[in-house]
Amino acid sequence: MIRVAVIAGPTASGKTALAVALARRVGGEIVNADSQQVYRGLDVGTAKPSAEERAAAPHHLLDLVAPGEGMDAARFVALADGAIADVASRGRVPIVAGGTGLYLRALLHGVVAAPGRDPALRARLEEEAARLGRPALHARLAAIDPEAARSIRPNDLVRIVRALEIAASGRRPSELRAAHAFLPDRYDAVLLALDPPRAELHARIDARVTEMFAGGLLDEARALATRFGGEVPPRLPIGYAEALAYARGALPLEEAIRRVQVAHRRYARRQIVWLRKERGVEWIRPPYDVEALARRVDRR
Repeated sequence: MIRVAVIAGPTASGKTALAVALARRVGGEIVNADSQQVYRGLDVGTAKPSAEERAAAPHHLLDLVAPGEGMDAARFVALADGAIADVASRGRVPIVAGGTGLYLRALLHGVVAAPGRDPALRARLEEEAARLGRPALHARLAAIDPEAARSIRPNDLVRIVRALEIAASGRRPSELRAAHAFLPDRYDAVLLALDPPRAELHARIDARVTEMFAGGLLDEARALATRFGGEVPPRLPIGYAEALAYARGALPLEEAIRRVQVAHRRYARRQIVWLRKERGVEWIRPPYDVEALARRVDRR
């Protein structure tokens, strides 16, 4: 069984920096497990590793698909398995880094069989969302499966529709998700979750969002809107809709920044809740002892 290090944690907790430091120490290569960093052209809004970080350690599974194209947990696992096997075959240490709980769970424990897609039901739900608003569909999901609804943003149409599709098949989305935790381990994983103090995490989130608006998020949002006829696809990272609203004069800059900061803090809470349910997870607080972590990870 291949040994991997997994650096998880909430957004803005310092996963990339620690993964790069660990990779340089043990001769590792980083496999991305962030569901938004797979999209090409969404660099600022997804806080992708910088050019300097990519030069310091090889990165895999970044920039895989264009915005609007499909990417799901099963496809991610297939790609990640290939990348991990390649890294290990060259005597290097695979270091999985990212905060997408579903991707991490699927990679470490496997993908649970889920009901298939129902195009007719999807079309009806999307029409209803256009007529009544996405929050109306989110409220319906909350009535069926409150736990699932808490993990999905009210405007995340893709995930809301998928959850309602699963529910229509007679299964609760939250139960399907929980089933992942009971599958056997697929890797010999050292699973580390970063746990900075909440005040520090929130300060880091707020600073990062401000930097995003100053550092290119608006240009990325405008490019997306141009490509998709004035709108942005529904399943995109937090911040693009707000950036576009500001660019069009629909939101003051301060309000756009505030909304994105709040959304990122809420997302961080959901990530923490998800990770606390993972078996074998070890929460670590800064400052991180890279040397000690390296001794645990590198057992070649």
